[in-house]
Amino acid sequence: MSPPDPTPADHGARPAARKLTHDERVALLAERYRLLVGPDQVVELRALQVQRGRGRPHTEAGFFDAGHLADMARAALEVTPHARGVYLTLNPLRPDLLARRCNRIDWAQEGELAKDRDVLSRRWLLVDADPVRDAFVSSTDREKAHALDTARAVREHLRARSWPEPILADSGNGYHLLYRVDLPAADGGVVERVLRGLAARFDTDRVKIDQKVFNPARLCKSPGTLARKGDHTPDRPHRRARFLEVPAP
Repeated sequence: MSPPDPTPADHGARPAARKLTHDERVALLAERYRLLVGPDQVVELRALQVQRGRGRPHTEAGFFDAGHLADMARAALEVTPHARGVYLTLNPLRPDLLARRCNRIDWAQEGELAKDRDVLSRRWLLVDADPVRDAFVSSTDREKAHALDTARAVREHLRARSWPEPILADSGNGYHLLYRVDLPAADGGVVERVLRGLAARFDTDRVKIDQKVFNPARLCKSPGTLARKGDHTPDRPHRRARFLEVPAP
């Protein structure tokens, strides 16, 4: 397992960790993207409910190839203070989508965004353990802890059935398990059935397995960016998504 993303913190009498420079943060995030994006892959970066100053909320999106993941990281870090959330597509997209907005993001209309028909194959299966709460606010630390317990229970359950080790990620408000797969985009409902079965086994009144994330063009929270649902309050803060555990290749 690789270590979690470094996060500067103050540990009492111990000196605070050195704050990363912007270029270092870009390089670190680009490395995280390389864990998700294949060398031949085109990926969409999408920021939702972006509001800059007094401008109206809008979506900003663009398409990136594997040779420009540092540009994608720079765009994600620039937009995240202004967006409700920043996401990326997990599965490879048609290469010609790159020409819609090539290695950059900008205002985007619904028709310009990636759809299921644009996905070439499935490389990742996403399991999203999300705390039960008001959908328009961030989770509390206690709610997040319940979601982590559920994510770990799912991982143990699948590990016992010889599934490979997933990436364990903090989504900001819950937890993700990302499993590497090799399936066609039209998978005959395999991913949907897996999520339905996990939900039937692990759903509680505190945490649910999101059953809606089965479609091939589904977005996933980008590591390194903020989850900004509702206002930032002491008990429901805005948090940065990050990878916690990454298995060896």
